[in-house]
Amino acid sequence: MNTTGNIVYTPTLTELGERAPLASRETDLETHIADVLGVLEMEDLKDIVLVGHSYSGIVITAVADRASQRIALLVYLDGVVPRDGQCLYSCVSPQAKAFFEKQAGGNWCVPVAAASAQYLGLKREADVRWVLPKLRPHPIRTFREAVRLTSKSSPVPRIYVNCIGDKPLGQPKSAQAEGIADYHELQTGHDAMVTAPQEVAELLRNVANSGH
Repeated sequence: MNTTGNIVYTPTLTELGERAPLASRETDLETHIADVLGVLEMEDLKDIVLVGHSYSGIVITAVADRASQRIALLVYLDGVVPRDGQCLYSCVSPQAKAFFEKQAGGNWCVPVAAASAQYLGLKREADVRWVLPKLRPHPIRTFREAVRLTSKSSPVPRIYVNCIGDKPLGQPKSAQAEGIADYHELQTGHDAMVTAPQEVAELLRNVANSGH
């Protein structure tokens, strides 16, 4: 819980962070969707603001499709906004796809070495020292698998936060914000929660306390 009284949950997707020991070549997009759905169900969360950064924009889109009754608002923090049948590679630049596939080199995960400080938009040495040791290989199937959206219910309201600082691979495309009326910009790199944490926190507090 933060000082404004909002309760914050930070689910970790399978194979990442403290869940790295669960690494498996079977981990795919559906695994990550189930991770977040499981938290919503086990904690019986309702009327929530669900935030997805980067690739996780695909995850929260699918979660909202399946559990819209629990979600008041989606926030895409420089995140991918897919349509039905799209995967991560459908929504990023050809350079980004080539980069990840080359780094994976036929293996079932993208190595940590692919996540350079430049790619993440990290410029401060302190940020680099803090972030890079915490990174873990990312399962490549989650980038290749298309999301399936089937809900017939009213769409969940959405906000897009575009980080307009340096993006060496153009990730994600600003065009992903098309169709989202509530649009914001942050003058920072892709990993805004690291490079501009106060600005991100303030924006999310305002959203959570505004009644959406």
